[in-house]
Amino acid sequence: MTRIRNVGSNKKARRIRPDALRGKDEALGQTWQTIAVRAVSHVLACCAVALVLFVTLVPVHAQGTRTADVTPLQVPADLVVVRAQPAIGPTIMPVAPGQQPLTPTLLANYVERQKALRDADVFAPQGELTADLLMGYIARGSLGGGNSAVSAIASFTSPAARPAPALNEAALAAYVESSYQPLARRLDHANAERDCLAQAIYHEARGESEVGQLAVANVIVNRARSGKFPSTLCGVIYQNADKGHHRCQFTFACDGRADTPGERSAWKRSAALAQQVYAEFAMGEQVGAVPGSALYYHTTNVSPSWSNTYNAVAEIGSHIFYSPN
Repeated sequence: MTRIRNVGSNKKARRIRPDALRGKDEALGQTWQTIAVRAVSHVLACCAVALVLFVTLVPVHAQGTRTADVTPLQVPADLVVVRAQPAIGPTIMPVAPGQQPLTPTLLANYVERQKALRDADVFAPQGELTADLLMGYIARGSLGGGNSAVSAIASFTSPAARPAPALNEAALAAYVESSYQPLARRLDHANAERDCLAQAIYHEARGESEVGQLAVANVIVNRARSGKFPSTLCGVIYQNADKGHHRCQFTFACDGRADTPGERSAWKRSAALAQQVYAEFAMGEQVGAVPGSALYYHTTNVSPSWSNTYNAVAEIGSHIFYSPN
């Protein structure tokens, strides 16, 4: 039978270490860097443990610590007086009347004064009224800006002149004489003004657009307000119509033809526009189709001599409108 011999049984087993950790003499060694890193790690660990213990134990110690009793010093008396004074200064402002707190003393004082006033005899003789007493009374009253008694006496001895009322007989007479008109007459005047304006719109611009018709009516209103022509619409439209053929301001007013409208629809439009423009004229409002200075116009088919002396301000439809220089 063959016997197997354990060659290494009598010898100790050796650990095999990396060659990098062996020195020249085959002994196991460590560099100084490794030793320093290990030392620093141990120090940091100890510091961390110490910090944790400090954070944990300090609040417990602070709660258990008893603060020593501190007795403040006594404040001087003069400083107490200064502190009691108001912020605005040493003088305390008096309380306004009616804002005092209601105390028993104040209430009792009020009751006593009311009793004294009720028991007073105002009709009892007050002594002789002398010149010194009267002058003293007047002087005291004058300090307040006037004396009611003296003022009352003065009002009886020399009453102030009252202003005459604005509406008196003279004013009424002047109104009746100058501009008063009964209601029926005023209505007739308004109807006549609207009819005159409708005639002018119909005969002068019935073929124009609404804006063109409004511009012609605007010129008539401008003339009535200018002070250079009659002050009424009828007066402007028929000015110089009695002086003969083609002597008037508007051709239809003195051309010798009848003014009766022949086109019903055109007349209806002219009448409606005339009513609107007359309302604006009566209320003092602006028509706004052409400038308020426009006083003249002519059709584009003619070129009158006066057109070179005025300023053209608008051209609407077949009409050119002018203002004086």
